[in-house]
Amino acid sequence: MRAAAIQIPARWDQAERTLAELASVVPPGAFDLIVLPECSINGYVSPDGDCDVRRFAEPLHGPTLALFRSLSQRWDAAIAAPLVERSDALVFNTHVVVSASGELLAHYRKRHLWHPETTTTPGDLTYPTFAIGDHQCTLAICYDVHFLDDEATTQLETADTLIFPSAWVDLEDSRPTLFKEIALRYNINIVNANWGRGVPRQPGQGNAQIVDRTGVQVSVAPSRKDVITWAEATLV
Repeated sequence: MRAAAIQIPARWDQAERTLAELASVVPPGAFDLIVLPECSINGYVSPDGDCDVRRFAEPLHGPTLALFRSLSQRWDAAIAAPLVERSDALVFNTHVVVSASGELLAHYRKRHLWHPETTTTPGDLTYPTFAIGDHQCTLAICYDVHFLDDEATTQLETADTLIFPSAWVDLEDSRPTLFKEIALRYNINIVNANWGRGVPRQPGQGNAQIVDRTGVQVSVAPSRKDVITWAEATLV
């Protein structure tokens, strides 16, 4: 499976710009799986430190999912992409996966919220399992990584690849150690799409990466401020 972990710069309320850039820079037909970072279309945190994403919320089957269905067909690739989901009175930090033909393959709500995420609700769905071709996948979002051994053992043991979108914040990047442990423990690849340097600037931005089953970091996205880049690799 040819995978790309996209690195989108930190931006707030610039969805139209970000989507236009994605459509122009990601080459059609180059990948089987394209992973976008957590909350990367509308933004995770504003330049003023505001993490209230409720203004971006919409139903699951709304305009954003429709747009991802269109992009998946344009790129001829499955896409794992973020959505601020409204369900009744609740708002969730959600990721969806759509196939290259636009079929909804997975719908997941982040279960473990980082402390500034006070306006979203902890997810109520289990970690999903789904296939991209003959490649088995599961999905978790950012802070969920600290709870996988307790909550997702079955999914990790049966999957070939963990799709891991994030908006990582870390004074010293702990991902290499975490990813190596997970890869070796479960014999699993990890595709980590992360936010890049933008506004606001936070420690831990960048280094979107792909880690193989042996725990080796096989590809890292170039670090360029306010530019969309990606890591890419062929996974087995």
